[in-house]
Amino acid sequence: MTAQNQELTKAQQYNFNKLQKRIRRNTGQAIADFNMIEDGDRIMVCLSGGKDSFTMLEILMSLQKSAPISFELIAVNLDQKQPGFPAHVLPEYLESLGVEYKIVEEDTYSIVQDKVPEGKTTCALCSRLRRGILYRTAKELGATKIALGHHRDDIRRDLCSLNMFYGGKMKGMPPKLVSDNGEHVVIRPLAYCREKDIIKYADMRGYPIIPCNLCGSQPNLQRQAVKLMLNDWDKRFPGRIETMFRAMQNVVPSHLADFSLFDFKSIDKNSGIINGGDIGFDKEDIAPQVVEDEDLVMEFDPSLQLNVTNI
Repeated sequence: MTAQNQELTKAQQYNFNKLQKRIRRNTGQAIADFNMIEDGDRIMVCLSGGKDSFTMLEILMSLQKSAPISFELIAVNLDQKQPGFPAHVLPEYLESLGVEYKIVEEDTYSIVQDKVPEGKTTCALCSRLRRGILYRTAKELGATKIALGHHRDDIRRDLCSLNMFYGGKMKGMPPKLVSDNGEHVVIRPLAYCREKDIIKYADMRGYPIIPCNLCGSQPNLQRQAVKLMLNDWDKRFPGRIETMFRAMQNVVPSHLADFSLFDFKSIDKNSGIINGGDIGFDKEDIAPQVVEDEDLVMEFDPSLQLNVTNI
């Protein structure tokens, strides 16, 4: 190896460590803020074979080693019998990690193909079937929490797409909730992590990514439209979409219009100034929020790929 390549390896390793530290810190902060993981928990980590779930599993394994509490991890993948699904990939990868895992085989693909008219998106029905199977599996495995790999951009897009723009609701994808059957606690440890960081991290780790379009379904057009809009906005106004996420954590009910959250009817001149009154509307310019430092990772050289089993 030449001196130049050695220097490149050192620089790349430095940038990788910086990126890993940020994802690890953001994940740990989300876990702490929402009390996602408690002592004695058995976490079922849902592994789809995509960049997000691979990253989530690795970061949780890393945190498990240094956490002041004790918790178990079990990785679970649902093999839905989609044509071309490489059934050997995940078992081999998980064996190399030494993590407890379970592969659940359920032919939901045939059910979806039979029930959904040709040309229509299969995602909604597939999601419901998958969710039911995962909930059942969590119960069988004695899992106390179910971990999903949604990140900060997923949460922001969910607020904007199906809910705000199309559903008329200020409702997003919460970092922690009780499942719709009332039996499980669902957590999203990557809630504070940026998609761009996860993409870089997954590329550098060289995860055995499994395509998400094996079923041949069309993407959700509403989500795609919002994703394109937000990406365009981020290019033209860097940092603004990050502020959108912060807004979800700084809700002021008295300055919205939902009378179920705030008692507008009882306001009179004796109520006093509430949350600044109308002063907030007098400012033409709002001070910009601090945007997290960008991690400038150099172009990745596949010949320098890190060993994914060396966590």
